[in-house]
Amino acid sequence: MLRELRPALVLIGLLTLITGLIYPLAVTGVAQVLFPSQANGSLVVIDGRVVGSSLVGQPFNADRYFQGRPSATVAADPKDPSRTVDAPYNAANSGGSNLGPTSKALIERVRNEAETRKAENPDARVPTDLVTASGSGLDPHISPEAAFFQVRRVAKSRNMPEDRLRQLVDRHIEGRVLGILGEPRVNVLALNMALDRAARPSRP
Repeated sequence: MLRELRPALVLIGLLTLITGLIYPLAVTGVAQVLFPSQANGSLVVIDGRVVGSSLVGQPFNADRYFQGRPSATVAADPKDPSRTVDAPYNAANSGGSNLGPTSKALIERVRNEAETRKAENPDARVPTDLVTASGSGLDPHISPEAAFFQVRRVAKSRNMPEDRLRQLVDRHIEGRVLGILGEPRVNVLALNMALDRAARPSRP
């Protein structure tokens, strides 16, 4: 019996050591050497403080900031014992809402969001991505059209010329990956960081 079990136990131990310890450590080490920023979450740091990630959206509710897509991860924060605090852009809840195109809840939510957006810029068509969540619910990007749509509100809130803000948006448009994959997009966090820098008074 022991003769038959020994090879199986040795194989289990060996595979556990390779796949459970050696391989993860090797991959982690290579990633830390070659891609340290990406391996650590593509964190964005300002003055030694982490303000977000370039890969995960976050809520910007003030009128003085450009705002991202609605988050599908609006379930209660799992760390909140009362389960009353929403947690938008919570990576632990990543996923779509699972509401289909005939869902009354989805239609009503999109309609309400569209009416709110339309009020801030009545002369323009509301871009689709400003009223719909992405598949992951965490998308940090919006379309250039969605960014330009918000220029009027941000300019009014900050008392800045609209032309200056349009130029800022234009400089932050990211092209297609390899020139063919995806669509042009704007990273909301990067744009808002540049907006804060642009709004600071210049030093003599």
